[in-house]
Amino acid sequence: MALAFVIKVVVTAVALWIATMIVPGLAVGGGDSSAMILTLLVVALIFGLVNAVIKPIVKTVGCAFYLLTLGLIGLVVNALLFLLVGWIADQLGVPFTVDGFWAAFWGAIVVAVVGFVLHLIIPDRFDQRGGIG
Repeated sequence: MALAFVIKVVVTAVALWIATMIVPGLAVGGGDSSAMILTLLVVALIFGLVNAVIKPIVKTVGCAFYLLTLGLIGLVVNALLFLLVGWIADQLGVPFTVDGFWAAFWGAIVVAVVGFVLHLIIPDRFDQRGGIG
């Protein structure tokens, strides 16, 4: 279980790193490589917490909007949550910046796609949860 959590954080950190390289308006500071890696890991943790706590609430409250827009409002919600991650990182003094809605919009898409592809590559045995069986 702990290994699965660590792998998810690392996958998210790699996806964030790729997003900062592709999307203008996303930047990670920190100077040297080790500081940048630590920054990406911290931002990945923030990203995971925001998605675990706030996203389900927003989806539940905005259920009608998801139905009316056939799920397209999810792109806007993901962008706003990505902006929130940038704001939280800034409040904590973590050198990660998101410059506006469109950077957050494209950054959220890149992180989702890269994270999906990386989770396809990683063997399922690392992501199993114990159950009755």
